Amino acid sequence: MGGCVSVDIPCDQVVSQTHRCLFGDGNHIHMMKPNLEALDTATRELRERRVDLSRRVSLEEDKGLERLAKVEGWLSRAESIDSEVSDLLREEPTETKRLCLFGYCSKNCISSCKYGKKVSKKLEEVKELLSKGVFEELAEKRPASKVVKKDIQTTIGLDSMVGKAWDSIMKPEGRTLGIYGMGGVGKTTLLARINNKFDKEVNEFDVVIWVVVSKDLQYKVIQDQILRRLRADQELEKETEEKKASFIDNILRRKKFILLLDDLWSAVDLNKIGVPRPTQENGSKIVFTTRSKKVCRDMEADDELKMDCLSTNEAWELFQNVVGEAPLKKDPEILTLAEKISKKCHGLPLALNVIGKAMSCKEDVHEWRHANDVLKSSSREFPGMEENILSVLKFSYDGLEDEKVKSCFLYCSLFPEDYEIKKEELIEYWINEGFINGKRDEDGSNNKGHVIIGSLVRAHLLMESETTVKMHDVLREMALWIGSTSGKEEEKQCVKSGVKLSCIPDDINWSVSRRISLMSNQIEKISCCPKCPNLSTLFLRDNDLKGIPGKFFQFMPSLVVLDLSRNRSLRDLPEEICSLTFLKYLNLSNTRISSLSVGLKGLRKLISLDLEFTKLTSIDGIGAILPNLQVLKLYRSLQYIDARSIEELQLLKHLKILTGNVTDASTLESIQGVEGLVRFNIKTVALGGLRELEIINSKISEIKIDWKCKGKEDLPSPCFKHLSSIVIQDLEGPNELSWLLFAPNLKHLEVIRSPSLEEIINKEKGMSISDVHPPDMTVPFPKLESLTLRGLPELERICSSPQALPSLKDIAHCPNTNRYVEIEE
Repeated sequence: MGGCVSVDIPCDQVVSQTHRCLFGDGNHIHMMKPNLEALDTATRELRERRVDLSRRVSLEEDKGLERLAKVEGWLSRAESIDSEVSDLLREEPTETKRLCLFGYCSKNCISSCKYGKKVSKKLEEVKELLSKGVFEELAEKRPASKVVKKDIQTTIGLDSMVGKAWDSIMKPEGRTLGIYGMGGVGKTTLLARINNKFDKEVNEFDVVIWVVVSKDLQYKVIQDQILRRLRADQELEKETEEKKASFIDNILRRKKFILLLDDLWSAVDLNKIGVPRPTQENGSKIVFTTRSKKVCRDMEADDELKMDCLSTNEAWELFQNVVGEAPLKKDPEILTLAEKISKKCHGLPLALNVIGKAMSCKEDVHEWRHANDVLKSSSREFPGMEENILSVLKFSYDGLEDEKVKSCFLYCSLFPEDYEIKKEELIEYWINEGFINGKRDEDGSNNKGHVIIGSLVRAHLLMESETTVKMHDVLREMALWIGSTSGKEEEKQCVKSGVKLSCIPDDINWSVSRRISLMSNQIEKISCCPKCPNLSTLFLRDNDLKGIPGKFFQFMPSLVVLDLSRNRSLRDLPEEICSLTFLKYLNLSNTRISSLSVGLKGLRKLISLDLEFTKLTSIDGIGAILPNLQVLKLYRSLQYIDARSIEELQLLKHLKILTGNVTDASTLESIQGVEGLVRFNIKTVALGGLRELEIINSKISEIKIDWKCKGKEDLPSPCFKHLSSIVIQDLEGPNELSWLLFAPNLKHLEVIRSPSLEEIINKEKGMSISDVHPPDMTVPFPKLESLTLRGLPELERICSSPQALPSLKDIAHCPNTNRYVEIEE
């Protein structure tokens, strides 16, 4: 046929295809144009909704929330389909040009039919996505991190225990692991190692929760720790335990969790806390530490891990690390003695650390011989806590420099477990007990007291923060053991603090006890009339006392310290308190005491009276009835320092520390001229002892430090060397606060609602002060850590020195300030 090609297409197939394009499947060719218009409109609406939704989500994320997965999914699909529609619309000109016969037909029916079908399908997808783009909630609280790592020192001899515990936890059938062993053996350290391992090892758990339980079991405290870990503590802060339990249960039922409970003294009711019981189905686990194997049984642990003391070799390695190389290399005999002492610690890590630290500064072989002899004579043959452990820990106690320091240490055990004891408060107790003399520095502090605290901290008998100290619970147990079993009269103590007593128990041996602590209980009423000839300290603080019968104080002839603070319903004292003729310290702070009791007239030896945060309205007569007062605390009482009270204060010739409320500057001026208050209280030199200062709701034209006095040399610099915190609120008048340069050790400064303030440190005044006191004023605010500035519409700058605020960690200033607050460079 001359090279011709024949294509045989069945006629009925062509007709069928054409019919479907023109009339079938929704007539895609004829509907192409309206569908394209509808698609363009719907896509624009989708795009606008996506932009609006993204903006709303961003606002929620700025609040620290995390967008919901369904919202993220919708935004992602919306962006994707927007791109697909754009690609589809790029073909529109080509496809619409092919249309003919008023849009009912096409020059390429098959191509136009396929394109029209795509447009129709995409239109349905966009409409469906639009219908799903309505959300009541866009974001939720950001989930807590899986693990919060614990800071732990390098450990010795724990690797195998960590491995055993990890294998137990990872067993599918395992639910609860109990780790038990004696106090100080390292259970908490092991639990911390387990906690940190969850951060390193791949695992399927959603969250690891660490909770400290301790001896005084309080479900609310446990719940609050869990809620804090789940970042829900603030919103449920005021809710009942039942509601908190319900919330915790609701959250944890949806998670595969690990709950680490440290220091259990008795079984905890998981239902009360709200923790779902771990099962093989939910895969969650509980790991706890305890000193008692019985607690493991009570907690229905399906696996138990006993923690023993270190082996001899491990203990020796740890002891050498703690002591350090220098002493051990000083003399060959020291190395031999050190190994013997290490063995006497019976492998207890706490004992090894405490005694090792005590010996780390001893490089004389005689000191090591003496230490070895003391430990040898004190150790008991019978194994157990008292004989093998407490007597070893007691070595650090026995090694204290003198009996007074030992008494200072034992005194710390009067407070509840894990109690943060304020240093200044503790020293005040020691002074009045006679452990240290009452000599004070110019700022009212007692240097000897701080020296003793330092020695106890270095001996690892106390742990300290900036303003407080506390005892490790094992060391506290040791101190209580000494106080209850010692044959020395001065060491006899009875401590029942923080144990939820509702009344004074009958088993207290009042007749022999030197010190008794019943603080932090729920005692509402006193009905006994104890005879306690030796009692020198009595703690009844932080109870629910409403009154005290007079007979209670009748037979306490030796009492020198009485603390009744934080009995918030206590309104008065019985007249019979006058029988406490040797009383030196009386703390009534945070009570409802409104007047000075008639019975106080008998307390002629009282030197410290604390009435802070009381309802006291008058100190009339205090100079006559309490002439030997050295410490009087009136801060946040209803008694304000005025002309009348100044006359009373003048009668207190021995007064060294005064806290109080001053309402105006004229009172300050009058106080400066009062002979008898000059040495210790208000005059500028004496204000060198000021630690905290609040100026609230005052109208003062200018705050001026008179650092050049007529007929005198310049005042000592700096004037306020102990001042660490200043709060200024609602101050009208001054436009600068350059006098703050006289407080170079200031750590916290808060200035709020002072409308006239233009700058904190004036450049010219700052330079003039620095010229006079260059060593102290070279860098403004060298130790300031926290700065709050709010409600200061005229504030322009903090100061003009580029070196200012080198220690600043936190700054907060009001966004409504008219000008940007800055430090000029």
